Amino acid sequence: MFPWSNEMSNSQQKNAGMPQLPRELIDRLTKPFLQFLRIEAAAGLVLLLFTVAALVLSNSPWSHAFLSLWETPMGIQSGSLEFTRSLREWINDACMTLFFFLVALELKRELVLGELRNPRMAVLSIAAALGGMLVPAICYLMLQSGLPGQNGWGTVMATDTAFVIGCLALLGTRIPQSLRVFMLSLAIVDDIGAILVVAIGYGSDIRWSAISLAAIGLVIIRAMAVLGVRSIALYFLVGGGVWLAVDMSGVHPTVTGVILGLMTPTGKWVSDERLHAIFDRVVAYPPGDHWSGNTEDRQALRMAEEAARETLSPVERLEIMLHPWVGFVIMPLFAFSNAGVSIVFAELVDSVTLAVFVGFVFGKPVGVFAFSWLAVRSGMAVRPPGLSWMLLAAGGLLAGIGFTMALFIANLAFNPSLIDSAKLGIFLASFVSAVAGLVLLMWLSVRSKASRAGGD
Repeated sequence: MFPWSNEMSNSQQKNAGMPQLPRELIDRLTKPFLQFLRIEAAAGLVLLLFTVAALVLSNSPWSHAFLSLWETPMGIQSGSLEFTRSLREWINDACMTLFFFLVALELKRELVLGELRNPRMAVLSIAAALGGMLVPAICYLMLQSGLPGQNGWGTVMATDTAFVIGCLALLGTRIPQSLRVFMLSLAIVDDIGAILVVAIGYGSDIRWSAISLAAIGLVIIRAMAVLGVRSIALYFLVGGGVWLAVDMSGVHPTVTGVILGLMTPTGKWVSDERLHAIFDRVVAYPPGDHWSGNTEDRQALRMAEEAARETLSPVERLEIMLHPWVGFVIMPLFAFSNAGVSIVFAELVDSVTLAVFVGFVFGKPVGVFAFSWLAVRSGMAVRPPGLSWMLLAAGGLLAGIGFTMALFIANLAFNPSLIDSAKLGIFLASFVSAVAGLVLLMWLSVRSKASRAGGD
């Protein structure tokens, strides 16, 4: 019998007497799917499958049609006004804005409500992320300075959150929760840093009139929050206008997602005490046929529905709403449209491929470990309980998985003649980093288990 089966049966017995929602045939079909979506490694698995599919198709007889599909122009045109871009650009610019919005939401939740409320623990993740960005970029520039690929230094600065968390999930409870929190925080800060690099290092000429329009839009959003506007649809409408203004400004539009995510409130509108009081009012009405029309009891029911929704902060509500779409639609679609590359083994010794590989596989772990050690040694940061230096070193190896964000920046940084070499370096580095990190974590887990058994 599985070790968790007793807990499941006890939970089922405990809930047996509780009232449940009505069950329909469709529930039997959707329940297994919903359980799959809740698995921590599921998003990483789907992302991996779409990546492999893109690599297979781009090296098959259908490669030309597959790669040409993403260059299909889409948009609107009315007279002299034209707003079009390729399908790949829509995915990279518009869809990825939601990804960065979600990343910013997670960062704000961690800073205000989560583990990073402790400033010294937050400094550890920030220092590790900073080292994991600077050292790889320096390694890359040392190998590419003065060469055609010099502008690609930003490619090696990012860590792929989905793949890193997916790798940790494979090890389950064999690794401490402190490592998961550290790596998640590192990856989130890393992604924020990467989008700032995109905005500053790979933006075009700045149009200040468009920046002014975007600023006005942000002021409107802030005023809506102060006035108590709670319609998510309305916020998305105004946010879309801000995105258009930023897109016209010359700054990469995905920075909009970061700004709006950090502006999202973490306070809930309805307290737990008020929610219980409202529910008590609903329960006070006896069952019968009076739940129709604009009656007082029906108004109380509608109030209870709204109160139940508003007991979650906007940050939490938006995270719950966006996680499935980002993890199972946007990220796989991004990988499917960007991971296609014709593999030429001669490019394995290309200078760009080598520089990307060195930046991720060597620069990332060195930067993460060195900056973490300096932060702790200086007294600015503290290691959480259970996070040993060896575990942190293993996390540094996993940080070399730079897949999604690396592809994102590579598309901006490299010209068409170098992009395939850069992608090949990203794939190789991500694979080696994942294997090295997992092997070290498994070895540490076995050694820890043997140590505990010897102590017994």
